Amino acid sequence: MSANASRQTDSSPRFWLSGKRHAEQDYFFRQTLEAKGWVEGDESHWQAAWVTGMPPKSTFKVTSPSIKMNHIPGNAALTVKSRLYNSLNTLRQRTQCHFGNDHPLTSRLNFFPRAYEMPYEYPALIEDAVANPEKRWILKPTNASKGKGIKVLKDPTDAPLSPNWLVQEYIANPHTIRGHKYVLRLYMLICSIDPVRIYLYDQGFAKLASAPWDPADVDNPFSQLTNPDINALNVESEIPVEFIDLERYQHWLLEQGHDADTLFSQLRDLAALTALSGVDAMRARSKEEGADPLGCYELIGLDCLVDDQLKPWILECNLSPSLGICAQPEHGGIIEEEIKGDLVRDMIHLIGLDHSNTEAKFDAAALAAEHQRLGGFVPLYPSLNNAQDCPDFLPFIGLPSLLDYRLTSPESRRAISFRANGVSELIEDDNLALYHHASGLYYQLNDSAALIWLLASEGEPIESILDHLQAASDGCASQDQLENDLWSTLTPWWQNGLLAPNDSPVLTVDTQRSRERPATWHSKLAFDQRQWPITAPIGPVVDRIVAVLSPLLASVNVSTQGEPLHVLESANGYCLTTDSRVVSSRLHINDIVPAIMRFCLTSAVQPDYLVLDIALLSSAERHIVCLLPKNTKPSLLAPLIAAAKQHGLTLSRGARLAFTAPEIIEPLNLPLIDAPFASTRPLRCDGILQLNTIQADGSQALSSLGLLGWLLPYAQEQKNLSPSALHALRALCYQRPCVQLDLSAPDVSHALNQWLSPIVRSQPSQAALL
Repeated sequence: MSANASRQTDSSPRFWLSGKRHAEQDYFFRQTLEAKGWVEGDESHWQAAWVTGMPPKSTFKVTSPSIKMNHIPGNAALTVKSRLYNSLNTLRQRTQCHFGNDHPLTSRLNFFPRAYEMPYEYPALIEDAVANPEKRWILKPTNASKGKGIKVLKDPTDAPLSPNWLVQEYIANPHTIRGHKYVLRLYMLICSIDPVRIYLYDQGFAKLASAPWDPADVDNPFSQLTNPDINALNVESEIPVEFIDLERYQHWLLEQGHDADTLFSQLRDLAALTALSGVDAMRARSKEEGADPLGCYELIGLDCLVDDQLKPWILECNLSPSLGICAQPEHGGIIEEEIKGDLVRDMIHLIGLDHSNTEAKFDAAALAAEHQRLGGFVPLYPSLNNAQDCPDFLPFIGLPSLLDYRLTSPESRRAISFRANGVSELIEDDNLALYHHASGLYYQLNDSAALIWLLASEGEPIESILDHLQAASDGCASQDQLENDLWSTLTPWWQNGLLAPNDSPVLTVDTQRSRERPATWHSKLAFDQRQWPITAPIGPVVDRIVAVLSPLLASVNVSTQGEPLHVLESANGYCLTTDSRVVSSRLHINDIVPAIMRFCLTSAVQPDYLVLDIALLSSAERHIVCLLPKNTKPSLLAPLIAAAKQHGLTLSRGARLAFTAPEIIEPLNLPLIDAPFASTRPLRCDGILQLNTIQADGSQALSSLGLLGWLLPYAQEQKNLSPSALHALRALCYQRPCVQLDLSAPDVSHALNQWLSPIVRSQPSQAALL
């Protein structure tokens, strides 16, 4: 290398490539900058970083207008699925609070599906699912990519009670292309978060599922999901991965007679509001990390579903969107490569990496210059015509940052005004104090703050307040100083809710942000000659308890009362507690009644008795022991319930076995859902029936030792059985008719009735009462 070439390399700007990625993620960034004389640097020597994923926190501290990182601290407010929902929902709740549920501004935020973060929002999910049985749900990891872990939930009650999962309302009526579901991939660029500058690229893709859309085939990922990494695995499809660029997509919509302009206008509005919902979180985190707002930008891949009414819905915001070529050349790969290459080149030009940019301030002149470098990017905020920002987005922003304010047009500035929101003014002599009823915050104001409050709370525009402050200072304060003082005073008032937009109505409706807890149901549970007070949240929980345990909820006169039982919502689903201890935790809604049943069985333990968690088929003269699979779904019990009804038998759960009379079964009389039930008395056991969900040979003869192996798992104290308890169990098994049947077998009903009939018709054994 010549000396001149070496000196040129030493003085050349450097880019740093990092993160967990394939080389294709870097290709366009490297290609563009190298063509402009940049050379590759490292973690310690760079003016432009391109990191897939998030970089070390320390790197943000060196950012500046001339040292740029391709990520913004706090971007998780948009790129983590649960955080995205929280950001958008917070914005919608604030808009509802200011303008009401039915206001057009609130309606503009109806573009994201309802979602619940597991496990602590599980009870709220259950309430929603029960109240809206027509809804369908999809399960997503909160922070994964490439479609990993996503599946349609057949039953929302099965949602996992573990962190990092989101259950989202499933849009069940997607628009299709040639019968295939699709998702639009859009590219949004946040050039800065202070001042806010948001752009949307004019090209992108429709990503098609590889199998035709079938609403009934929820287990087929190639029909339900559009992620190219998933669909690439569909070996039965001629076109597993297909991308259609937005230009062709728009032409196709027009050919189909659709209003493409309205759809894309809604998409731009959706993108801008989504970005704005995360700005506060990104500003706060950037301040914590010491990042220069003018040195950090973010390219985000927006995935939007279009429903059959041509309404767009945001599904997720992708961090470090893929820049690799996913489709084959003939299936959109050529145009995919062209669009992604142009996207990166236009982004580099727009943010100023390809020319000297060392200005520490970003003003109106800098914005005008930036708008000359748009390429394929369309400004969302501020728009090319700043006057349009006021009616479009200021109601959602409320109080813009000072830098945002300085970039707005005079018309927008004059439109920024407020009114007091739930504040009592307390005056004593010349002193003013404020009490905010919703938050409980109390402010004692100095003269300057009092003047600002009196003007701002009465709807005086920001510019007018500045004029009053200038007059009060007798011209001694600079405009910059006055603006900084005004914003430092107004910002906490706005953030804490003391101010509302001046054009918003005064609402008297309940606008609480948190979900209101359901009322509490009170009853008494009578079992085994004892009674327990029991409470639970009114709604689907109580409905399930009453549906199964109603025979135990009748009023009875017993002298022994147990410690109160409580079913509670918790941070991990539901829990069952007494006043002094947790009985069961991390319960799905389907686990609540079984947990109460287990509590009852445990409470029935007595000296010299063994408690069995079994079912009993009973008549006035006999008991037949039924060994059911653990956690059996009610639908699988249908053949057993039908057989009980056919033979005039009742079904109950739980029994005690006395060590001194092991041939006698003492029913504990817990009910089973949808089964014929009646309290029964102690009787001899006339047979043992094992029901399972695996293929079984019912004709196999079992010894009493074999039957003992069947029964052992149903004993409450199976791990610590005493010799007397073991002897009692073996005696119960001695010379009893037995059969093993598969509940899922197509002929189980016939086999069950064939085995039961001779036992039911036979002369009963001599009954022995305890």
